[in-house]
Amino acid sequence: MREFIVEADGGSRGNPGPAGYGSVVIDAVTGETLVEAAEYIGVATNNVAEYRGLVAGLKAARELDPAATVRVRMDSKLVVEQMSGRWKIKHPDMKPLAAEAARVLPSEQVTYEWIPREQNKHADRLANEAMDAGKRGERWSPSQSTAELDARVTRSAAPEPSGPPGDAAAGAAKARAALMAPVSHGPRKGRGELRDQPPRSGGPTTPVVPPSPGGGEAAKSENDVRAARNVAAPAPTVGWGAAPDMGAPATFVLLRHGETPLTPQKRFSGSGGSDPSLSDAGREQAERAASALAARGTIQAIVASPLTRTRQTAEAVAARLGLDVTVEDGLRETDFGAWEGLTFAEVRERHPDDLNAWLASPKAEPTGGGESFETTARRVAATRDKLLAAYAGRTVLLVTHVTPIKTFVQLAIGAPPESLFRMELSAASLSAVAYYADGNASLRLFNDTSHLR
Repeated sequence: MREFIVEADGGSRGNPGPAGYGSVVIDAVTGETLVEAAEYIGVATNNVAEYRGLVAGLKAARELDPAATVRVRMDSKLVVEQMSGRWKIKHPDMKPLAAEAARVLPSEQVTYEWIPREQNKHADRLANEAMDAGKRGERWSPSQSTAELDARVTRSAAPEPSGPPGDAAAGAAKARAALMAPVSHGPRKGRGELRDQPPRSGGPTTPVVPPSPGGGEAAKSENDVRAARNVAAPAPTVGWGAAPDMGAPATFVLLRHGETPLTPQKRFSGSGGSDPSLSDAGREQAERAASALAARGTIQAIVASPLTRTRQTAEAVAARLGLDVTVEDGLRETDFGAWEGLTFAEVRERHPDDLNAWLASPKAEPTGGGESFETTARRVAATRDKLLAAYAGRTVLLVTHVTPIKTFVQLAIGAPPESLFRMELSAASLSAVAYYADGNASLRLFNDTSHLR
């Protein structure tokens, strides 16, 4: 019995926008390209284009040999998981396409495999050729295609994953590749993708800036800044020694909620205040984050803080991904007590002694019995352990707030508590931490806002 590999992809320049798909059928034994297919399909979403590419690839394989087994390889986690029966298909545009794909060949002849985007270059280039042809008012022509040649050149030039052993080796590298792919600023899919940023060592100490959970960071006095310069830098993280490949880590993608009316005013907005909803700007930010995450296709579950702004942000993403939202109380923002709704300057004026104590010690509570950073850290650590047990080896979106996200990062890199004052975290930004079987963690992304630009 023959075996084919079908690689398929689709893209939309706007999501929705001008869209196209590409598919290639490969002989699994020889690696020979047997069929290429691509088509401009007009205005559609990324996911529709990806499904159209899948259907075209399966039909091409059936025409070659209806009895052959087919191994589908795609970089769309959504399509792979839905067609494998592990994820529900909720979007009305996806259901008929998934049903059509399922009818092409008997289910026992087809298997699905997720691959990083870098390994799907052939289909990706076909999809882009189709979109380029559509832009010119033409049909894609296989005689003019250079997709196979371009893909071969890319594969031959691509280096093996490099980095510290135990961090980028073998299976772990494969599991992280899609999430950590560099941002593509080209025309395909209009993505604001998650970027892998190299660690920075040693550098000048930055001024202390108090975290404002409701929005940006308020400026501090010169005395506070001078005091901050005396804080020692954290020790290097563990993980540079030789270690075996421990398989796919659990990856927490950390999404801060979109703006509320309090955010641009830089007011404290924790879990003990008015629980504001997203503003119009915040809803737009949530939609942009949802588009970026849908295009990436790596999220397998969504967990959100119980506060309104985080649930609204999570629901925007869930609607794009066809996933449910699980609410986790441990992801809520710090309770800022009597400071809720105030700016940093107003707190400085009304409660100067309490504020100074809070800035000096993670054990100090805000005025009126709010939570200390130490209390928040214990809560976040317990929540982290709970979620790691529930989602081992999976990629999970955690929709939460400034202080919990900074605390996840602080705990992951072994930084001192005062490091929370040195991190800037924008509304609707994305960060990511990977957790390994030996207990180590790796910060993979911090405060990425490329999808908002």
